[in-house]
Amino acid sequence: MDGSYRTTEEALTTAELATRITTLCGQLNAATYRWLILIAEFDRREGWNDGGSKSCAHWLNWRCGLDLGAAREKLRVAHALASLPRIAAAMAAGELSYSKARALTRVAESATEGYLLEVARHGTAHHVERLVRAYRRALDAQELAREARQQAERRLTWHHDDDGTLVVSARLPAEAGALLLKALEAALDDMGPPDVSAETSSASQRRADALAAVAEGYLAGGPAALAGGDRQRIVVHVDAEVLATCQAGRCELEEGPALAAETARRLSCDASLVRITEDARGQPLDIGRRTRSIPPALRRALDSRDRGCRFPGCTQTRHVDGHHIHHWADGGETKLANLVLLCRFHHRMVHEGRVAVERLDDGYLRFLRADGHAFDAATPSETPAASRIPVNEWPPMLPPAALWRGERMDYGLAVDCLLARRSRGLGVSAETSTGSAGAPVAT
Repeated sequence: MDGSYRTTEEALTTAELATRITTLCGQLNAATYRWLILIAEFDRREGWNDGGSKSCAHWLNWRCGLDLGAAREKLRVAHALASLPRIAAAMAAGELSYSKARALTRVAESATEGYLLEVARHGTAHHVERLVRAYRRALDAQELAREARQQAERRLTWHHDDDGTLVVSARLPAEAGALLLKALEAALDDMGPPDVSAETSSASQRRADALAAVAEGYLAGGPAALAGGDRQRIVVHVDAEVLATCQAGRCELEEGPALAAETARRLSCDASLVRITEDARGQPLDIGRRTRSIPPALRRALDSRDRGCRFPGCTQTRHVDGHHIHHWADGGETKLANLVLLCRFHHRMVHEGRVAVERLDDGYLRFLRADGHAFDAATPSETPAASRIPVNEWPPMLPPAALWRGERMDYGLAVDCLLARRSRGLGVSAETSTGSAGAPVAT
């Protein structure tokens, strides 16, 4: 190859390069919009529910290589676009980037969508992000007058229902509520969806699981006053025969309702055990010393080896349980080769019989569906397409370049315009002077 060889890009002039970059950017924006619409519909149909994926975000993380947080954000934007037709149309035409659409969908509603879209068209992504932050702060400031009433009316009550569930009712001030929601969001990020079947899972159930995780985390790392083992311990009384065979018998929380035998088996995978020998009348004859199902040293080795849930595609690294592949109640040994880390969601699936775990001769773990097929086996519809669409065959799209010419954005006036439009949309009289209600304000 001689020195006169030049790539296609090197043969282009600088102006041609700029044109191709902006054109391709518009095509990418349009393709991203199409992709978002597809995943929104996929999520609505629960196409991700293959019996092993916790949510559509986890499916995207596994199948499309997205970071879990990015996958959740893309799903949020995808669903938000359904109620914002003008923003959706601009993105479909290629003139609105995902970065701008992501920011707009955080605050846009029917009354403000048009104004925000004009800001996005005339300004940069930085302008959009900064305006959205300022607008959200202005909306938050309108709630400050209610603080005294919120403090006076704060409360939390609870009672046990007839079926043994705990019913909690709370009314929290905005700040305390925000702290609680932040803790719940962090727990949801760590836990994923709850350990219940996807068919019955709901947003409220996911939040209930997150609240349990918050309580567990507080007891594990809270004040020293709560460090006493007995205050953190949850005691389950279960007959040995029930634990071994799941037959009918005693299986209940101490001073609480009954539990399913399979729940006790799942909890006993990695728990402190005390064996009590009773006579025919139920009187204790002998109480053995407390032992750990998985000793601390072995648990450290298990954590070091698995580093989180081993289920294919699962990213959970915290709040994971040590699971006996061959349960110890059935004669399985508590040794590293017979143990695997599973998150609470997949651990329960295993004990419910919806997932089977096998360790092959080479040490590889295989997770099987109830029909015997492996979860990590790709179906024909999931195989990559054999061909790609050349870039030059894409339809022409509008360039996404902003119309900004260096003017200074008047964020205060822009926020006033948004608040006025929102007030009119809500049927509230606005006393704030908004100036021009047309295009975004620049000076």
